[in-house]
Amino acid sequence: MSRFKIQRLRWAHAIVTLLFLALQGWAATQLLSDSPRFADAVSGLGYPTYLVKMLGVATLLGIVAIVTGASRALKEWAYAGFAFEACGAFASHLSAGDSLATVLWPAAALVLLAASYFLWKHTLRSATRRRRQRFALYERHALEGA
Repeated sequence: MSRFKIQRLRWAHAIVTLLFLALQGWAATQLLSDSPRFADAVSGLGYPTYLVKMLGVATLLGIVAIVTGASRALKEWAYAGFAFEACGAFASHLSAGDSLATVLWPAAALVLLAASYFLWKHTLRSATRRRRQRFALYERHALEGA
């Protein structure tokens, strides 16, 4: 894969991830600031109100894990947590008979999440492949010179 194509993948990943994390950041802010709209939505779905703060904290931790990328495993868990949250929200709103717009927000978040995740994985594979090719080139060069 060419260097230009890898750069385009990285840019696409950055843009999609920024959009997804902006959406999650807004949600975390609403959850942690005791927004009446979010509290009513969660209690209207039949969940306890203390879940609002837990979701807000978990969302912030997931954002930090994805942004910092300190550990690949932690980043994977953050993506998985967001996927479970989006699927649960979609199913909950759907079964509660909420409006189509309300049901589609978690689905849109899931689409952005999936795009971010797959672009991240693709850029990792491309970078690994490029490093292996460079290493093979150096190795061949060293064998020819010896």
